[in-house]
Amino acid sequence: MSATIQKLFAKALALLFFVLAAMVCGSSLFTAVADFRGGQALTQTLIQVINSNIIAIAVFELAMVINKEYGNKNEHDVIVMMRRTLPRFITTVCVALALEGLIMVIKYSQADMAGNLYYPVAIVISAAFLLVALGLFLRFVPSDSVGQQDHDK
Repeated sequence: MSATIQKLFAKALALLFFVLAAMVCGSSLFTAVADFRGGQALTQTLIQVINSNIIAIAVFELAMVINKEYGNKNEHDVIVMMRRTLPRFITTVCVALALEGLIMVIKYSQADMAGNLYYPVAIVISAAFLLVALGLFLRFVPSDSVGQQDHDK
């Protein structure tokens, strides 16, 4: 009974996140058209579209993880599930953070706001810290059961 409820809830959450990702993509395009028609600079509009779509990618990846790990199988080994899902999601978040930091560097350098470069540097350092933490997690988490299950597939 609880496995059925878990699968149903996972499918509902995954669907919700898929819809949210699609809505963010659509909203970013509509906003871009409205901003461009309103006379906002093309560079500014493109930066906003990229920011929105990076968020949509992260939400989409979260939906994929929920759908794959919780909606399809009855696997109860938390370590195996985390070892498979965390790298994908954290990698997506790191890419999003790094891109956001780089976009902010470009934005601040174009606007002659060099004093605000501490924020994007902090974002890029956070992405690097997150990658190091992921590497440490993957290094120290037991991998015997992961290799065994990968061969079974």
